[in-house]
Amino acid sequence: MIWTVSTYAGRALIALLFILAGIAKVTGPKPFLDHMAQHNVPGGLLPLVALLEVGGGLLVLSGWQARWAGLALAAFCVATAFVFHLDWTDKAERTLFFKDLAIAGGLLTVAALSARAKGSI
Repeated sequence: MIWTVSTYAGRALIALLFILAGIAKVTGPKPFLDHMAQHNVPGGLLPLVALLEVGGGLLVLSGWQARWAGLALAAFCVATAFVFHLDWTDKAERTLFFKDLAIAGGLLTVAALSARAKGSI
């Protein structure tokens, strides 16, 4: 019982982060485009990022294809950490770097548990 409740709650909490972030990128893209430009990331990638975040978040939430969604979102988090949060002289950036890695770790756990359950948790 506790395993089931914590599995669904954990998936819901991590999925919510990505779903809301993706929606924010669609409804108000300017700050995200500006941030991408500051790091020499093409703004044309923003729609793909939003799709990955919303789509991957929904897959993690539902449990369907959660293995692949977890792996894709984990890779995205690691890439985000290394592209956007390398200014370790700034405490906030250093914290964001490690938060991105921690989220990736949680997503790898989702992927591992999903693989163990043959496609769903």
